[in-house]
Amino acid sequence: MLRIYCYSKCSTCKKALKWLDDNNIKYEVTDIKADHPDSETLRRYYALSGLPLKRFFNTSGIQYREMGLSKKLPDMSEDAQIALLASDGMLVKRPLLVGKDFVLTGFKQPEWEAKLL
Repeated sequence: MLRIYCYSKCSTCKKALKWLDDNNIKYEVTDIKADHPDSETLRRYYALSGLPLKRFFNTSGIQYREMGLSKKLPDMSEDAQIALLASDGMLVKRPLLVGKDFVLTGFKQPEWEAKLL
């Protein structure tokens, strides 16, 4: 079954959940703020995704901007970036969709259609 990490107040997460429901796709919701992935889990998701690690950051989030991460990330090691992501679920790009053999960050309908339909 799919796992989707969401934040209940996020409009993009709401769109993603509606899309899954409209397409009769079963999923399990995890609150990314209360139950965010730990370092080991994020490392596994990162490897499975094939995406650059930067795509796992919520670049439009308040914490990202307040911490000045756009300037800091290029100089941070992969381990440091993963530790940072694991420290606060609000730093993680959402929704984070995890399947058996894939991970998608954010809701881009064409990407989701390609993987799920």
